[in-house]
Amino acid sequence: MAEDKDKHVLKGGMGGGPLGLGDPEDKTLRNVEKEVMIPMKMKEKAKQEKCTLEVKEFGECAKEQGLLLPFMCRKVAKNLERCLSSWYQNPEFVAQCTQEYLEERSDYRRTGVKQKMKKKDAVIG
Repeated sequence: MAEDKDKHVLKGGMGGGPLGLGDPEDKTLRNVEKEVMIPMKMKEKAKQEKCTLEVKEFGECAKEQGLLLPFMCRKVAKNLERCLSSWYQNPEFVAQCTQEYLEERSDYRRTGVKQKMKKKDAVIG
């Protein structure tokens, strides 16, 4: 029965923690987290909190122009792109999003409940 010794979701040193999902206190980042997960969080946060006016303007232009969007909404799209890029290059914003990601990951590793599920339950409950 030595084969059943340690069953974890993650390989090697990545497992552990109270639920076998990893150490909640571990602050190291895997490449996929640095290159995919954190940039996705930055994009979502920048659109929802930092560039709301530009997102709204682009949405309105897209709705009005329909299939002509690529031609008629260039200026608005450029403004949105400029706003988002400025936030992606902001070191404080990158650090903030990284810290939020690490906190969410630690919470998940402690509880086993994903952030989206918590938001969904909060809305329903």
